[in-house]
Amino acid sequence: MRLGRALVRVGAALSVAGTAHALWNLRVLRTPAPDPPPVAERVAVLLPVRNEAHRLEPCLRSLLAQDGVRDLRIVVLDDASTDSTVDVVHRIVGDDPRMRIVAGAPLPDGWWGKTWACHQLAEAAMDVDLMVFVDADVVLERHAVAATVTLLRQAGLDLLCPYPRQLAVSPAERLVQPLLQWSWVTTLPLRLAETSTRPSLTAANGQLLAVDAAAYRHAGGHRAVRADLLEDIALLRAVKAAGGRGTVVDGTHVATCRMYDGWPALRDGYAKSLWSAFGSPAGAAAVVGTLAVAYVLPPLAALRGSRAGLVGYAAAVLGRVVVARRVDSRVWPDSLAHPVSVGTFAGLTALSLWRRWRGTLRVAGRRVP
Repeated sequence: MRLGRALVRVGAALSVAGTAHALWNLRVLRTPAPDPPPVAERVAVLLPVRNEAHRLEPCLRSLLAQDGVRDLRIVVLDDASTDSTVDVVHRIVGDDPRMRIVAGAPLPDGWWGKTWACHQLAEAAMDVDLMVFVDADVVLERHAVAATVTLLRQAGLDLLCPYPRQLAVSPAERLVQPLLQWSWVTTLPLRLAETSTRPSLTAANGQLLAVDAAAYRHAGGHRAVRADLLEDIALLRAVKAAGGRGTVVDGTHVATCRMYDGWPALRDGYAKSLWSAFGSPAGAAAVVGTLAVAYVLPPLAALRGSRAGLVGYAAAVLGRVVVARRVDSRVWPDSLAHPVSVGTFAGLTALSLWRRWRGTLRVAGRRVP
């Protein structure tokens, strides 16, 4: 009994500390300017696509609408799509001189599909000053590229990930997706993370990722991270290991993204990657266990009258509220369900490890080796 009460107090303390840290991080969180000055550098927007016909058009139209960059090139690489992706690209792009369409080469051994696609895109844009990688489910505001490049230069960074506003529509999406921004705002010391080479102090998002071309090449590019499923985080680690600086920033007002449409897509999407997110099954168990102690145990104890548990639960809800307001996601009643969100994430992590062990995972239609 005493051990249980002590564990509740530890969990409550972790929850309070996490929310206090989130409040501090939100004070120093970098944000792209809504009215950036014109960009004179050569910028390439690089878009890998594979069977994206059902959602590609809004992304393409947003790329073609970019302004504020005097020398903007857009390269789309089709990674062996079997649907009408290429037809959609040609229909939307037309004869726009800024756009180039590349057919991807066969996937070589030792590479993940996205790292290989991004590597080929970078090879097709060797004469630029900056590269901006974008996913097909992202829609950019008109000033997004100019604002991202401007912030990267003004902050003296080499790699920058403006975290798009995550659109969550279905109950499953609303339960899980808000954890994305909440997790790094709560746990990552943002200023220290810009320069630290410690792997644990790295957060990135390949949905929208800008990198200085020279720093990219110096770090080895995607060739250096070809065996990493989470290539965005691995690329930032490589850039920092090579002496560069990089971080995530608030991209709420420069881009939006709806990663998954409902529970089946969300379940399978997280299951394909969470097994690799924490380094090992032991690392995953440690992270999930800590989250459970901090965000599931206190509210359960509060139901039985624990004041410490109530404090921990209230702190967790406050943390969700302040982050949700900053990133323009739904606040109520979703924040109250934070323990359920964390529990669902734990279940998705377990499912990912189980499928990995059984050898049944597939990424973009390709079997995970």
